[in-house]
Amino acid sequence: MRRLFPQPAPSGDAATAPACTTDSAAAAAGPAGEPAPPARTVGPSGPPWPLEELADAYAYPAAAGPDAPGGPVPWLRGNMVASLDGAAHHQGRSQPLSSDADMRVFGVLRALADAVVVGAETVRQEGYRPARAREAFAARRAAAGQGPAPAVAVVSAGLDLDFSLPLFTEPLVPTLVLTGAAAPADRQAAARAAGAVVVHAGEGTGVDPARVPGVLARHGHTRLLTEGGPRLLGQFAAAGVLDELCLTVSPRITVGNASRIVAGPGLAVPAEYELISLLEEDGFLFTRYRRAGTAATG
Repeated sequence: MRRLFPQPAPSGDAATAPACTTDSAAAAAGPAGEPAPPARTVGPSGPPWPLEELADAYAYPAAAGPDAPGGPVPWLRGNMVASLDGAAHHQGRSQPLSSDADMRVFGVLRALADAVVVGAETVRQEGYRPARAREAFAARRAAAGQGPAPAVAVVSAGLDLDFSLPLFTEPLVPTLVLTGAAAPADRQAAARAAGAVVVHAGEGTGVDPARVPGVLARHGHTRLLTEGGPRLLGQFAAAGVLDELCLTVSPRITVGNASRIVAGPGLAVPAEYELISLLEEDGFLFTRYRRAGTAATG
């Protein structure tokens, strides 16, 4: 893997550095609020980065951590993959667009999160299972005040979910079901009976996406990750609560009529995001965009 943006800071004596490394003095600092990236070889993708280095590259802002002055502020990032022609999936699944490097990033983003927020349709289509504890991140999570694995938070209005699935009956951390206060009472009871924690994030039958980060923060989850699907991601973006988007651009073309990574009614004014990081491995581009005007430190 190699870093394309921000350009890596030079290391060692520029006069003796290999010709394949950057030597621009202007490359030493990253975007505002971001630490300067480590020196990295420019050229072929190179070997995969260690998980610890990937975790550093995707660290949440310090303001979302438990030690933040004045208390933690929720930070919601999205993680999606798209083909070169803009498809969010191939024949209903994202796996055909993915790669080993994409799955490493996927795993790291999960390992850094307090909770993974996902839509009910994605749970049904992708066969979601509980997040698992990973030994490689055990010490990092403990130091960050996190449990052994992130909770999964499923957003659903009708609660048309199979509560006998391991996601609800066998999670390491109890699964949350985000719904409206007026959602079907029998389905709420079925969720609780299966061991899920029912959380109201709306007064009607559905969820108010603008309330989700705050509601989850009150349950101790401030470092948030959403893996979609496209409709849920669109709702968060439209509500102005999607702080960051990690988008993998896959070097594949699908044609067909697959949806985009974000779906829903168009915004009156396009939401603006700024590029804060760009990595590459085997032709896959790993981008990080932060919502313009969003303060982030650390």
